[in-house]
Amino acid sequence: MYTTRVVGQPNTLEYRVFIEKDGKVVSPFHDIPLFADEANGIYNMVVEIPRWTNAKMEISKEDPLNPIKQDTKKGKLRYVRNAFPHHGYIWNYGALPQTWEDPNQVNGDTKCVGDNDPIDVCEIGEAIGYTGQVKQVKILGVMALIDEGETDWKVLVIDINDPLASKMNDVDDIERYMPGLLHATNEWFRIYKIPDGKPENQFAFGGEAKKKAYAIDVVKETAEAWGDLAAGKSNAGKIALANTQRSDANTVSEAEADKITAGGVSQNPPTIDQSLHKWFFISGSKI
Repeated sequence: MYTTRVVGQPNTLEYRVFIEKDGKVVSPFHDIPLFADEANGIYNMVVEIPRWTNAKMEISKEDPLNPIKQDTKKGKLRYVRNAFPHHGYIWNYGALPQTWEDPNQVNGDTKCVGDNDPIDVCEIGEAIGYTGQVKQVKILGVMALIDEGETDWKVLVIDINDPLASKMNDVDDIERYMPGLLHATNEWFRIYKIPDGKPENQFAFGGEAKKKAYAIDVVKETAEAWGDLAAGKSNAGKIALANTQRSDANTVSEAEADKITAGGVSQNPPTIDQSLHKWFFISGSKI
């Protein structure tokens, strides 16, 4: 079972969310397996940013054991603006563990290099997540944001426990059961930086969300890239490869992990009244 170990308070520069498995700290980048159930195509997803929130939380590539912390710019905490009609992030946003978008490799379709991060995920189910949660999800599709000349994949997934999960098996099902969400997702990524004075973002493929099979291939490529990174075959740069589970040259002991997380407090999952956050997708044809 995955839980969190928290250092500091939210909305501070010191805030860190480490992830534990059975009470022992693990790296969300290197230790948590990509697959929860490979035979059935079920993946693990690490939630960085719960839906409707604004703090730009992300897995820290540079810090040992890769805690989730709030991004900064010029020493100040970063938040996304509310670009009408959106409020904060419109999905549970996070990453797939044991993936890496290689900044030294040019993608044949987007003609851009990777963005040097674990691959991003938009989880579209109705339940609100929490920072550091490890969800089990199935892949539905993918969009390719081009961010300052880099490929920034956005994998579209749904929590396997969502009421609609059994009905949603490919990207076309998103529009069928959640009409308007694909358009809103495209719009959100295009405009979210505009309030900060930056230009509109662009997408590859004309903004099209590619199908599940294509998305799975993209994830496979990033998993292979991570494998090369973890094995020392790729230049890690400033990326911290410390882990507690892999039994390699970068594995640290439990005692060392406890030193890294000194001052951290283990926390149980928060209680969230999900009835307040349920999505209602109302097609115009039904009004």
